[in-house]
Amino acid sequence: MPPMLVVKNLKKYFPVKGGLLNRKVGNVHAVDDISFTVFKGETLGVVGESGCGKSTLARLLMYLMQPDSGEVAFGGRAVGAKDGLPLRDLRRNLQMVFQDSYSSLNPRLPVEASVAYGPRVHGTSAAKARETARGLLGKVGLRPELFGPRYPHELSGGQKQRVNIARALALAPKMLILDEAVSALDKSVEAQVLNLLRQLKREFDLTYLFISHDLNVVQYISDRVMVMYLGQVVEMGPVDQIYNGPKHPYTAALLKSRLAMDPDDKIVTPPLTGDPPNPINPAPGCRFRSRCQFAEAICEAKAPALGAWANRASHVAACHMADPQSGHTRAGTSAHDALAEEAAR
Repeated sequence: MPPMLVVKNLKKYFPVKGGLLNRKVGNVHAVDDISFTVFKGETLGVVGESGCGKSTLARLLMYLMQPDSGEVAFGGRAVGAKDGLPLRDLRRNLQMVFQDSYSSLNPRLPVEASVAYGPRVHGTSAAKARETARGLLGKVGLRPELFGPRYPHELSGGQKQRVNIARALALAPKMLILDEAVSALDKSVEAQVLNLLRQLKREFDLTYLFISHDLNVVQYISDRVMVMYLGQVVEMGPVDQIYNGPKHPYTAALLKSRLAMDPDDKIVTPPLTGDPPNPINPAPGCRFRSRCQFAEAICEAKAPALGAWANRASHVAACHMADPQSGHTRAGTSAHDALAEEAAR
């Protein structure tokens, strides 16, 4: 199938000012030259540490903030370009569910009115919009006659997030961006919402971009995974390949940081030490080298390229070890195999 969303060389820098004259002293490289593709009908999980640019990326894709450069194409049409896809059409087909379920809802509007608001803005009659809202509340597991007249403060966290999902579906979009949509929920409610998302994906033929810190949740719901570090994509590929054989040392460290269900399975040494480098004018070369146990001179001299991907089965990483021609002493070795060799010594 053709790609649903294509992102090419997307950048967003935030200026930092200081000094007596409040002049610009640098830029925070929040999203730095990111390119990826989301295929129709799949769920692409996005993971990474706090501050790596995940939420900024989501807002750039929705054009809630303007990118500095780069191109976003939805359904084969460039967004905002001459004869391209207008923002109104983009937002009709691409909707977002935010992390904070309470602040996402207008406290002065009842639930039914919040869900019906989007269709009304796009020209649907009041009666038709209310009918759509009631139907969607039922789809997300909330009885419309009971929950429709209620206000957000009368709902639990899980119920508010279900309302947000219904509101995102009110315009019959083709794709949803879910930014930490279940991170504020307790585990039992989180499981219910995740199963609801999978059911809605099948029923409405949706495509998801799922952002989360929880690697277990991402593994459960995703078809492919994109790993971000300091504003850049460091690895991308099918979920099973990344979780069973990560190519990038950062991905391997993230996976080792997961909590185990077995109380005897304890982490003795931290899989990752140190802090990320300063995102304001970062040093050249690989941005992970200051925390990587396999870093060599080539990592400081040259930034690794992510590599090209052809389809959903492509597994690529921005690491000199993953490139057989890089000159690294472990060139052609994945991080998973390199760590296994170290453990065997």
